[in-house]
Amino acid sequence: VQLQASGGGVVQTGGSLRLSCRTSGNMFSLDTMGWYRQSPGKQRELVATTDDRGRTNYADSVKDRFTIMRNGNENAVGLEMNSLKPEDTAVYYCYAKSDYYSREYWGKGTRVTVSS
Repeated sequence: VQLQASGGGVVQTGGSLRLSCRTSGNMFSLDTMGWYRQSPGKQRELVATTDDRGRTNYADSVKDRFTIMRNGNENAVGLEMNSLKPEDTAVYYCYAKSDYYSREYWGKGTRVTVSS
């Protein structure tokens, strides 16, 4: 399974970006999809996830600013990011998990830079 993320870029504080992630190489549905991020010198952290029942989970730091969206038919996931802050600057990684195969998958990441 390959995950391809896109949509990163440079935006000013208060701006918006939308990330997208598509999967390929899998003939099965993925139970959980979402986004993690990693800033320089920090560990990778959860941003948001959604499962195949539509349940979502957000990091407290992004609640009410970010919205995760999933197209289950296409095994694709998006992340709408609003009111961006400099502390949102990071490399954002697309994530997916198959409970049936007990495997996790990661994309290569897309960089988001929020300038102050």
